[in-house]
Amino acid sequence: METKTKKKFDAVKFAREQKDRLDKMFSKMTKEEILEYLKNKSIERGRVKPSA
Repeated sequence: METKTKKKFDAVKFAREQKDRLDKMFSKMTKEEILEYLKNKSIERGRVKPSA
């Protein structure tokens, strides 16, 4: 027997929505604009690029 439980958070659905949102936004940008956007987002989040 299978029992179905209602998900509070659907990770696959969320990932697909984010992919679609970014795809729509990036399709209107040049490569340089995309790289600048990602760089700014990384700085906003406080992520530091690891040094080897």
